[in-house]
Amino acid sequence: MAEWQRADVMAALRAEASRVTGVLLGLTEEEVVRPTRCAPWDVAALAVHTVGALHRVASMLDEVAPERALVDAAGYYTPDGRMSAETDEERVSGAVEAAARRSDAGEMGRVCEGVWRELEPRLAKEASDRVVLTRHGDAMLLTDFLVTRVVELALHGLDLADALGRDPWTSPEALDVVARLLFGEGDPGVPTMTAVRAATGRVLPGDPGPEALAGSGVRVLTLGRPDAAGRGV
Repeated sequence: MAEWQRADVMAALRAEASRVTGVLLGLTEEEVVRPTRCAPWDVAALAVHTVGALHRVASMLDEVAPERALVDAAGYYTPDGRMSAETDEERVSGAVEAAARRSDAGEMGRVCEGVWRELEPRLAKEASDRVVLTRHGDAMLLTDFLVTRVVELALHGLDLADALGRDPWTSPEALDVVARLLFGEGDPGVPTMTAVRAATGRVLPGDPGPEALAGSGVRVLTLGRPDAAGRGV
């Protein structure tokens, strides 16, 4: 797979951050307690997790950069201890507890808006060869890690949209990044959104399932436990 271009990834991240912020700012008290496919998270807890994934970038930029990258964007989704039951439960309970402390339904929208406002200019100053260390211990190019943040916002955006009964708000830029990570330059053989849903456990009733991707060369990513599709993204 050809290397990712920072400008393309930033455009996708910018578009997706803007869209999810707008949605979260407009949530009602009734909407934030709706269940999601990422049980036991409701919309509020899933929003906490999603915004936290973006905020994590700023924390990583504060740390000393590793000498060289050892893991790429696809390698970040390796099936190892990062998705263990213990790690998963800590992530799940932390989001639930944070959501319970919210002041109102729109709080996570304001948080997301503030996180991106501070993060975007910082990212613009980082060199193209900047390396960061993830919380899983992966030394990655910053650009590759930002690809995983696009995946976070896009896939959990689908989870939120489905829980809220809305059409997906996924930006074309972000959808392209996710599809490229999953299929490379190949053609999945079905519409891109359908393919992404099928490949990541987000199939809607009546839509083609993973069998529709046979022969597409889809890359299987470890996104979370099988009984909670999407939770671990």
